[in-house]
Amino acid sequence: MKRAFRTEIPDTRPASFGKRILAMTYDLMLIVAIWMITGFAAVALNDGEAVEGPLFNTSLFIITFLFFGFFWTRNGQTLGMQAWRIRVQTLDGYKLSWSRSLMRFMLSILSWIPFGLGYIWVLFSDERLAWHDKWSETCVVQLPKTKPVDD
Repeated sequence: MKRAFRTEIPDTRPASFGKRILAMTYDLMLIVAIWMITGFAAVALNDGEAVEGPLFNTSLFIITFLFFGFFWTRNGQTLGMQAWRIRVQTLDGYKLSWSRSLMRFMLSILSWIPFGLGYIWVLFSDERLAWHDKWSETCVVQLPKTKPVDD
């Protein structure tokens, strides 16, 4: 089932590479903070001992996906994307489903493996799509500036 955004944007254009990187940097800071809080909670639950191993790493992985999945399925924007007025959507302009968000999340890991080449591909692609955008049939678009409301 396709879910439309509240406001339709008639003329979207792909987000620039720079804005995508800046939004990722912003989101990375938020993710690290969430990981730290998770780590503090895990250490507290483990009687003050360090926590490591596959269960803890899996928890961090799932929490990271839930962060992105929540924002992508809700309004197509993480907090970093909101700051830079960019949005992820399907190629035909709809909100992502949880399954498409998971696909995009997992494929974005593959885009990082060869030294980030999958992300750098945006600079060379005619459609300005990263590898994981193309494979998950999503795109990142620039949103227009909102006009102030006169009282």
